[in-house]
Amino acid sequence: MSRGAAVAPKRVGIVGHPRYVTLQAALARVESLGARRGLELFFEEELQPFVTSGRLLDRRALPTLDLLLTLGGDGTLLRGARLVAPFGVPVLGVNFGHLGFLTSVAPEEMDDALGLVFAGEARLDERIILDVRAEAADGTHRASYLALNDAVLHRGGVARMLQLSVHAHDEEVGTYSADGLILATPTGSTAYSLSAGGPIVAPAVDCIIATPICPHTLAVRPLVLPADEKITVEVIAPDESLILTVDGQVGTPLAPGDRLVVRRAQRPLGLVRLPGQSFFSTLRRKLRWGDLQERGR
Repeated sequence: MSRGAAVAPKRVGIVGHPRYVTLQAALARVESLGARRGLELFFEEELQPFVTSGRLLDRRALPTLDLLLTLGGDGTLLRGARLVAPFGVPVLGVNFGHLGFLTSVAPEEMDDALGLVFAGEARLDERIILDVRAEAADGTHRASYLALNDAVLHRGGVARMLQLSVHAHDEEVGTYSADGLILATPTGSTAYSLSAGGPIVAPAVDCIIATPICPHTLAVRPLVLPADEKITVEVIAPDESLILTVDGQVGTPLAPGDRLVVRRAQRPLGLVRLPGQSFFSTLRRKLRWGDLQERGR
């Protein structure tokens, strides 16, 4: 995907996870910065008890933002990304969690990071997003989501195999006998798909990864498809406890005969990256990727 300069923001939305004990201090620093820079700050409702200024981040404010700041872990960033993805708002993640693969900076680096954003020295990594739709057998729309990481079709009850028919652009790919199926973006290739044996894909590659969960046969393995494919998944064997989960956070139950339709969303998501940061350096640092010498650093 293309990389462009991040635009100096004037209207900034803030989402965060209230359980982090250092969050209130970080919010105070954001408020102070906003006052010095003349920013319009919009805080989500859960953060209102911890701030003394700013406005409510509601649906009307989302399309007007120049930047979304997420204060939490990767889960907080994923939640924030789904809020602003329809409007092309870039996201800067501050990591208060453990792994923090998607988030760009540590809490103690937040002030310097925002300074680089305002100085025009930050860059945008454009990441493809999935348009995920659940449909009834007659084509009736049941639910729709945007996914930065993945859409997962799986059972919600006892561990039993599913039989899934997979099509790409209406051409049959094959039948999967497995516990489920993960349809992931390159961004999500280092998440659940990786744990299920899928490949790591650099974010600049335009593709969708189909990774079976515990396939019953060695003939079914992860498949990398062009990003412009429309992927349709139908359940062959009726099952009353099928669930669609998006980014590990939201989803819906599916009835027998329903199908999942996944394609690339119209707009990518811009993730703010600072000078010196790269996908491969993050891979080495966060996932201990590389040889023994690298792991010992």
